[in-house]
Amino acid sequence: MLLQVFLFLHSFPGKRVSALTLPTIWHVPDERWQLILPLLDELGPPRRRGRRRIPPRPILEAIIFRLRTGCPWNHLPKEFPDESTVHRTFQRWIRFGVFPRIWSVLTTACEERGGLDWTWQAADGAVGKARFGGDLIGPHPTDRGKKGIKRSLLVEASGGPLR
Repeated sequence: MLLQVFLFLHSFPGKRVSALTLPTIWHVPDERWQLILPLLDELGPPRRRGRRRIPPRPILEAIIFRLRTGCPWNHLPKEFPDESTVHRTFQRWIRFGVFPRIWSVLTTACEERGGLDWTWQAADGAVGKARFGGDLIGPHPTDRGKKGIKRSLLVEASGGPLR
């Protein structure tokens, strides 16, 4: 879901992105940021005292960088906030359901601009082992009841991720 949100951030109308030419980008464009910021402000915990909160934009960009490169949290470049702050915020956003809400806002904005072609969709999925477990896993359907996870993707006619 998070990688889908990232891909969607950079696939608004007029931008055809193929897997071969996808640039290494992680900065959220200003136009998309204006759509995302109200969600993050709404879900940010109140801060009455103590240290000033790190702005959410560099944190989101650090999360996108991590998803994009696959690097460990503790190998984030120095241009991003501290890795423990980024990871803690990432975990909080997961608990609050921030990423599905970002997905919804961006999909709606793209659809309003005529950027989604609903005439054709394609779906694909993958089943894999969940080696470290977790709360959202169940019996693996093809591996004799061992723990596993299924991931699915739905795209529209021009390849933009929908779900």
